[in-house]
Amino acid sequence: MTAALTALVGHEIEALSLAEAGERLDLPRTRVSQMIKQGQLLGVREGDKWWVPAAFLVDTGVVKGLPGLITVLRDGGYTDEAILRWLFQEDPTLPGAPIDALRADRGGEVKRRAQAMAF
Repeated sequence: MTAALTALVGHEIEALSLAEAGERLDLPRTRVSQMIKQGQLLGVREGDKWWVPAAFLVDTGVVKGLPGLITVLRDGGYTDEAILRWLFQEDPTLPGAPIDALRADRGGEVKRRAQAMAF
């Protein structure tokens, strides 16, 4: 948990440093940083340290569909902060937050909503 992520999404979420995310992904910290720059992951900078929501990672890597979703929303003009807020905002019609639906392999509906928001 970080204060920056908590303030951004409005509630506490588990966060990982780039080194911790790298350990989970079996990648060097520098590769995780590169993934953020390339839009495969989102992170929040707090002071001199970057944090990645733990919910973005599963045993096999990055949550399926997340990189494409980030691309769609960025192309639609959304900032990384707005994307993070939206991903963790409860939506009773899903139910749950978009990140929960992605993690439950219900990414099709999340992607349709993102496309509608972006255009």
